[in-house]
Amino acid sequence: MKVSILQSSLVWENAEQNRANFSRKTDELIDRTDLIVLPEMFTTGFSMRAAELAEPMTGPTMTWLADTAKKTGAAIVGSFICSDAGQHFNRLVFMRPDGAFDTYDKRHLFGLAGENEHYAAGKKRLIVEWKGWRICPLICYDLRFPAWSRNSVSNSLTRENSPYDLLIYVANWPNRRSHHWKSLLVARSIENQSFTLGVNIFGTDGSGLEYSGDSAVIDFGGQVICQISGQEGTYTAELSLANQQQYRQQLPFLQDADFFTLHE
Repeated sequence: MKVSILQSSLVWENAEQNRANFSRKTDELIDRTDLIVLPEMFTTGFSMRAAELAEPMTGPTMTWLADTAKKTGAAIVGSFICSDAGQHFNRLVFMRPDGAFDTYDKRHLFGLAGENEHYAAGKKRLIVEWKGWRICPLICYDLRFPAWSRNSVSNSLTRENSPYDLLIYVANWPNRRSHHWKSLLVARSIENQSFTLGVNIFGTDGSGLEYSGDSAVIDFGGQVICQISGQEGTYTAELSLANQQQYRQQLPFLQDADFFTLHE
């Protein structure tokens, strides 16, 4: 499967301009990739003005995602500020070219920025299927909590018992903690024996935070295939599911993992 990561600067709290900017970038990927990954809150930046900026699920960003997926022929994933049932969510959407979609609401809200005061936390992890792959998409701060992303298997290591093949984090992760970002992405890849994508933003946001990006494609053994740092950029990688499955069979560490249940 071909996956494309888009690292970009964002126009602070300007959804229309950000959609237009990403349209220019995704137009270059028409019929050239299977999956496009955008950053967290790709229409606004990491804003706490949820009440003012939130869109409904019938709003312009959902329309843009559907149109872009159809035009490129690829699934597209990213999060935006969503209003639903009287609450606000940092909601990730996995949109397919036929208009079908799945959603994931950010589970771990970043208390240091007051995200928990403006957004409701999600309760369920999402695993989607696309092009024969199982994909687990998560959001930014979720990266710090390995139990939430933990891959688990039964006593028989077969693909049917492995919840996902590809782990995705979309983020607004500031430069001051870039070492954590880079280190934890590799750690999640190694411990879950999974291809891992991390897509961050670049530049300075409206609150003055600086972002170096460091978006990356990492293989199932923790080797960095690509990393984009200090600039905007798009990178497309071709991932081999067969190679990953062979690696898991040769080194069946997941069989020996602890079994546990997550509770709300």
